[in-house]
Amino acid sequence: METIWLTIALMGGIGIIAAAVLYIVAKRFRVDEDERVLLIEEVLPGANCGACGYKGCHDFATACAAAESLDGMFCPGAGADGMKRIGEIAGLSVAETVRKVAVVACAGGCDERPLVRKYDGVLRCSIETVVGEGETSCPYGCLGWGDCVEACPYDAIHIDSETLLPVVDPSKCVGCGKCAKACPRGVIKLQDVPEPYGTVVYVACQNRDKGPLAMKACAVSCIGCGKCKKACGQEAITVDHFIASIDSSKCVRCGQCVEACPRHSIHEIQMPEGGKA
Repeated sequence: METIWLTIALMGGIGIIAAAVLYIVAKRFRVDEDERVLLIEEVLPGANCGACGYKGCHDFATACAAAESLDGMFCPGAGADGMKRIGEIAGLSVAETVRKVAVVACAGGCDERPLVRKYDGVLRCSIETVVGEGETSCPYGCLGWGDCVEACPYDAIHIDSETLLPVVDPSKCVGCGKCAKACPRGVIKLQDVPEPYGTVVYVACQNRDKGPLAMKACAVSCIGCGKCKKACGQEAITVDHFIASIDSSKCVRCGQCVEACPRHSIHEIQMPEGGKA
């Protein structure tokens, strides 16, 4: 019995000594953190997506608190309103930023792109890109395994069960670009959201093959016919390498190109009011 009590006393004494040592060390090497860092972190989404260029929200908050200027610093998750609040906390002005949203440059679902081969490997776009050409004859289109979905920290993208194509929820998308980086074929792109219209017009295709080949691969592929370019009164559309592209800084969202496209390759997204993207 005495042995038990002696052991308890000894362990308790060791515990007290260890606690005292840890307390002294903590006091000796304590680093006082700028209280503004905690306030800025409260404004940030906490997703640690890295879209700001820093390792995570804490690093970004620390950088903002220590910065002499917030020029070039932006958190897509916090958005313009959040950055204004961060500027108020840091005592710095914030430059106007352009909202962005992710768009899917492929509209070729299961009905538009016929299967020509079967893929039996690991169900990841990054893996299939390395080991094969995909299940369709289009080397530019979406593979549909959802690497982008896994990469999104905001639950803003999912795979449609019928088309097997990614669908972006513009009310959740903050334009961080994680999905775009995860896509091995570059199908997902970041598009500027113009103000005050709030409508994004983009080409939902990136097939750069000549018309006959593009038409054979997909029923809704862009073939570079130029009808959209002729319909545009703002000279916002160019056609290069058999694919159209739209300059968002010139586009006034009139919809003429959408109506003129015989292949239904040009799409529109109506951004929700007050969206973060």
